[in-house]
Amino acid sequence: MNIIVSGGSKGIGREVVLSLATDKDNQILVTGRNEGLLKELLMECVNENVSYYRMDISELNKEIEAVKEEISNRFSRLDILINIAGLIFVKDFIKLSEQEARNMMETNFFGPAAFIKLMVPLMSAGSHIVNISSMGGFQGSSKYRGLSYYSASKAALSCLSECLAVELGETGISVNCLALGSVQTEMFESAFPGFKAPLDPKEMAEFISYFAINGNKYFNGKVLPVAINNP
Repeated sequence: MNIIVSGGSKGIGREVVLSLATDKDNQILVTGRNEGLLKELLMECVNENVSYYRMDISELNKEIEAVKEEISNRFSRLDILINIAGLIFVKDFIKLSEQEARNMMETNFFGPAAFIKLMVPLMSAGSHIVNISSMGGFQGSSKYRGLSYYSASKAALSCLSECLAVELGETGISVNCLALGSVQTEMFESAFPGFKAPLDPKEMAEFISYFAINGNKYFNGKVLPVAINNP
């Protein structure tokens, strides 16, 4: 399968790439902002089936043609797109700067939306788009102080997933969204210092990888909570 993981330089995304790369039949392109971390990731993938492209998804619209050309040169078709890039600033709503708020919305919503639009022409019936959201953006879940814009951006991504499943349904492309609960990542630790999550990134990544490959056999247009704890 041809797979793109957006935001795979560290955390859960990194572990998703490592998990998918164990299958020699998978060809994986991973994107991220930190080229040094991307190079380190490639060195761990012994099957030599992973390549990278340095990209800041929050600024995708500024380099859309370059990204389109780069990916088209690597893949003539795309089977799976996993949008996992994320950004968080933990501050009360009233204290959050306009730039911080916009950066979160660009990284967590507008960037992934633009990337999906760019990738859909490479996808066909049987392809699967998996957006990674958060329990913070899951309707009816517990909400926490300092996470207003982060949660709102993830809620927007969740709703977009449901809408795109309808619009892309006639093409046979499935779109689902996983709303993750507590996972022991740097982002989680910044939001909940001192709290111990029940899962580590590798454990969550194994589920995401399995779902990306198999989930569209059972689900389409769904926002699925994947949480033992919240937080």
